[in-house]
Amino acid sequence: MTKLTSSVTVRVPGSTSNCGAGFDTLGLALQLHNRVTLSREEGDASRPATAGDGRAQAMVETTAAAFFAAARIRPFGFSYRIFGDVPPARGLGSSVTVIGGVLGGLNALSGVALSKHQLVAIATAIEGHPDNAAAGILGGFCVARCDATTGTYVDTVRVELPGELAFVATSPDVEMLTKESRGVLPSTLPYFDAVKSINSATYLVASLVSGEYERLRHAVVDYMHEPYRLPRIPGGRASITAGVAAGAYTGWLSGSGSTVLCVAPQAVAGAVAKAMQGAFAGAGVTSTARVLTTDNAGLAVE
Repeated sequence: MTKLTSSVTVRVPGSTSNCGAGFDTLGLALQLHNRVTLSREEGDASRPATAGDGRAQAMVETTAAAFFAAARIRPFGFSYRIFGDVPPARGLGSSVTVIGGVLGGLNALSGVALSKHQLVAIATAIEGHPDNAAAGILGGFCVARCDATTGTYVDTVRVELPGELAFVATSPDVEMLTKESRGVLPSTLPYFDAVKSINSATYLVASLVSGEYERLRHAVVDYMHEPYRLPRIPGGRASITAGVAAGAYTGWLSGSGSTVLCVAPQAVAGAVAKAMQGAFAGAGVTSTARVLTTDNAGLAVE
């Protein structure tokens, strides 16, 4: 039996990404969390504390290798446990809760003390895009940038949002893997579809940053990914439409799905959640609705 030398638990929020047309750029951390506990052990290889999801194990191993390479330290052994409330394969950033939790845990156990922005860079390289990575690790509403030539992470502008703004995330009982969902996207877009998407994304950012949330009404118009992904989710489009009709400002497909999300004043969030679930029920699909606020803290070592 290996000797336990130290242990740490890291809390990472789930997130919604794209926020409509902000494809691979916009991310927003939500008050919905997973925790990853890492325990340092003798040896030079990670191993699961218990038998678990093979996808999670592969993700942990990839993340650990990336951390040790970036930190330029010799790998050490550790066991891990993942638990929390972020559902997998639902478009709520569950992969980043694992990646971020392992990065934060190894950072604490090793004493290397990489900055959060350095951790975002590692997570972005693993994920292939910075939206959830930035939101999950930094918290708040994040606009992330990668180098246009190399694709490497550069920086994030983040804004804290108040609790008065509710994010009603409604998840049908259908998994949607990001890798598979990317396969339905077109290789090119009509020029003016791209223009309309840029207009929507920039207006949404301005509305959130300025705090003029009423301006969000019907602001999301996306031609980048939703036209190709939403039809694969029975009741998805109808759920967003129902949420807006019940008083939400706007709504979007969260990440690659299957969760759809509406932004609403807290006063009507309950009615919005009921309407969104009703639309899924009308399509013969059961769902879970969560009324959430922004997590402005991001990754935290407990």
